[in-house]
Formats: sequence, structure tokens, C-alpha cells
Amino acid sequence: MADDSPIAAPGAVRSVTSLSNPTIKEIRSLALPKYRKESGLFVTEGMKLVADAVEEDWPIKILVYGAKVASHPVVRRVAVRAHARGGEVLEVSDAVLSKMTRRDNPQMVVGVFEQRLTPAASIRPSPRGVWVALEGIKDPGNLGTIIRTVDAVGAEGVILVGDTVDPFGIEAVRATMGSIFHVPLARLSVAEFAAWRKNWPGIVVGTHLSGQEDYREVPYDRPVLLLMGNEQSGIDDSFAALCDHLVKIPQAGRADSLNLAIATGVMLFEIRRTELKLA
Repeated sequence: MADDSPIAAPGAVRSVTSLSNPTIKEIRSLALPKYRKESGLFVTEGMKLVADAVEEDWPIKILVYGAKVASHPVVRRVAVRAHARGGEVLEVSDAVLSKMTRRDNPQMVVGVFEQRLTPAASIRPSPRGVWVALEGIKDPGNLGTIIRTVDAVGAEGVILVGDTVDPFGIEAVRATMGSIFHVPLARLSVAEFAAWRKNWPGIVVGTHLSGQEDYREVPYDRPVLLLMGNEQSGIDDSFAALCDHLVKIPQAGRADSLNLAIATGVMLFEIRRTELKLA
């Protein structure tokens, strides 16, 4: 957002000091998966993250900010855009912010956005593009970190397969550090993924305890689908059967495995290194 442009009046802003306000209740309910699923909405926190999301044209339904930052240029610009897109804008007390975010030292800006998922039919990798498929992962911090890493290396998206943790839960969203607004996400059942994989135009690589190939020796010269599994058990044998390459990440110490997000990062940066070498 350019700071030298005129700041329009943000329009009607409602001042709220009560937790019994219906909109505040609605926002608080989005902490529960049931209400996120029913509404198709989710919450993100922080002035920069909310502003970046609005810049990315994510549909904003509700903007909430603390009275302390009401005059901040970024807040005023986001408020103008929220109004222009039919969003509701609330100025609230510190007490309401604390209860709404369940934090003693809350962010001063909170946005409620519509969820976005990419249909499987719309996944079209570039000639050496990379997508990550995650099977049955349960930890929101791991998921958020993986989405952030996918963004960092310039991979093209994430596919959530089967019973995975909700990417739009607040813990996962926080862990993405805003990358959830830049990385396409798809969600497929196990059966849908198996059928979709048949038309993948490149190679499918998975890390597995029985993997015989060193991850540094695979030719990542075509579109890559990186398949990573559950934190406890890794990818299921049925998913391993979908892979063209089962790889291992050699370890020198006594740990028997790597954290899922770390292992995914190691794989992605190796794929990225190979891509740059081939370019």
C-alpha cells in the first residue's frame, strides 16, 4: 500500500465495547472447526497480515481494530477497502480484543475472510513446478510452517489428503505468517487423490522409512509432487504405492526421525536447488 496516496474516509464504523455483540460472538465462534466449516470463514490477526490479504483480493467479511490504531494510515485504507467490498468494520476496546483473540496482549487488527480452496481440476503445474501433498497430518503448527516454507521456496501449492488438520484454524493460520494468502490449497479425499494422481504430469516423490534412494539423487527435472505423511507414522503404504520414488534423508545423529515440517523443508530446498542448477 502506498503511504503517499490520499486516505478516504472509511465510511460507517461501529464502536463495540461489549462481548455480547452478535458480530463479536460470531468471530469468537470461528475458533471452533464446526463453525468454520458451516460459515466458510476464518480469522487472521495482525495489521500487516490483514492488509496483505486485502491487497491479495481475499474477500473480507469483517474488519476489527482497536481504538489505539484507528488513525493509522494502513488501518484506514483497509477499512475503506473492506467497506467497498461490503465488509463490516468495527472499532473495539482492548478488553474485547483480548477476549476475542484469547490473548492478553492481542494484535490490534483482526480480519475475518472467506476460505479459499483450489479444485483439483485447476491444479496445473508449470514444467518444473512443485506441489506438496500432505496425508493425514494432525499438527496445526506443522501445517502452517509447511505452507510458509512452500511460499518461501516458490513451490506452487499444497494438497491436503484425507483426515488432515484444518488449515484455517487460528493456530495453523498464525504459523503460516501470512503465507496462507499466497499459497493455493486443495483438499481431497483419499479416493479422490488416488484418482487425481493418475494424471499428474511429472514424478511423485515420497519420504518413507523403507526408502532406498538418497533424496539428493532423484532427478527433479519434471513437475514434482512431494508426498509427506502423518507426523507419527509417515505416509501409509497405500500412498507409498503411488510414488515413483521413495526416498530417505540420511541422518548422522541418534534421532530416529525428523520433524515433519523440517523434513518437508529439507526436501523442498533440495528440489529448489536442483531446479536452479538445471535452469
